[in-house]
Amino acid sequence: VDEAELYSALDWLAVRQAAVETALARRHLTGGTLVLYDVTSSYMEGRCCPLAQFGYNRDGKKGKLQIVYGLLCAPDGCPIAVEVFEGSTGDPSTLGNQVAKLKQRFGLDHVVLVGDRGMITQARITQDIKPAGLDWITALRAPAIRALLEGGAFQMSLFDDRDMAAITAPDFPGERLILCRNHALAAERARKREDLLRATERELAPIAAAARRKREPLRGKAEIGLAVGAVINRHKMAKHFTLEITDTTFAFARKTAEIAAEAALDGLYAVRTSLPATALDDAATVKSYKSLSLVERAIRSIKTVDLHVRPVYHWLPERVRAHVFLCMLGYYLEWHMRQRLAPMLYDDTDKQAAEALRASVVAKAERSPAARAKQTTGRTHDGLPVHSFHTLIADLATLTRNTVEIATAPGMLFTITARPTPIHSKAFELLAVARTQ
Repeated sequence: VDEAELYSALDWLAVRQAAVETALARRHLTGGTLVLYDVTSSYMEGRCCPLAQFGYNRDGKKGKLQIVYGLLCAPDGCPIAVEVFEGSTGDPSTLGNQVAKLKQRFGLDHVVLVGDRGMITQARITQDIKPAGLDWITALRAPAIRALLEGGAFQMSLFDDRDMAAITAPDFPGERLILCRNHALAAERARKREDLLRATERELAPIAAAARRKREPLRGKAEIGLAVGAVINRHKMAKHFTLEITDTTFAFARKTAEIAAEAALDGLYAVRTSLPATALDDAATVKSYKSLSLVERAIRSIKTVDLHVRPVYHWLPERVRAHVFLCMLGYYLEWHMRQRLAPMLYDDTDKQAAEALRASVVAKAERSPAARAKQTTGRTHDGLPVHSFHTLIADLATLTRNTVEIATAPGMLFTITARPTPIHSKAFELLAVARTQ
């Protein structure tokens, strides 16, 4: 297969993307179901593609043009559709296209769109989601939660004996706000903040001492500011300190009131939804919002873990779109393989037992006894070694089909297939694939 044939195949796929996505939607989405949506970006090689533009860079590649693409998934994380946008497109701006896709191309009268707090904003709810007759599940940003607290919509004492409570607020008419507080996460954030504050003070103290010393003191507002800025930028604690810098002195102190205000919201988040409690109760709503981790996992697999969408060298927009769509189809195949091969992987196959061990939907997810046994012993219940998806695929790759020619009979060819190991046989059994296939 030469390069021209590969490009021809890519062009063929680009023309059929809409039809393939519609078929996937018919298979995995129904009216009233949840639809998970998230956006990411990937850098581009070269500067010739019209889609490649500067924007919010998630890859840490300074000076690189990029594309933005949004992924729609079913409630279980199965990918359904992907759309590529110009690299300067903001995340919320991509949402209108997805609403139109769900309503018009997929023919779904009603779905519940699940997106993060930066995606489903008030503007997008007003302009795109509500007019389409869709419901949504998202979350509030920290300033909005603080405003609710300061406005008296709830009190922190609400969480003395619980970790979840539903409220309503005038600023969010016709919506439910489900407040959650993860006490373990609150303790961890408090510990981390204190560690950073102490580290910042520890490094600022020598600068203050250098400005005070009599012999060769540190002088100059600019010089002192540079030294202080290096410390503050390293620990990202500028908002928590008062800094007084002159040409001859430097002093610093903690902003105790601001630190206490931030600490009050540690571990606290608010899930926002238009669904009534009769349609989806509080725990199920929070669980649905947390299921965004499934689409985030899909994006990680497409970008870095398994399929490596980058680097992208294409110049033509349609080929860039086809390239990303091909990676999505690759993950679609991987997702189905993971579901079937889960008993051989470290994946947890007993979700009900894992949920039973969880004190609350707000608490950290637990692994079932069966999953912990696999992790501890390195063996499945039938005695086979436990694999990651990567190592299992690598093991399956050792099963070869060889074409053999005997020296004593030139031109006479026959095929020998390697004998499958117990791991191969088990994997084929789970995948429902016959050896001859």
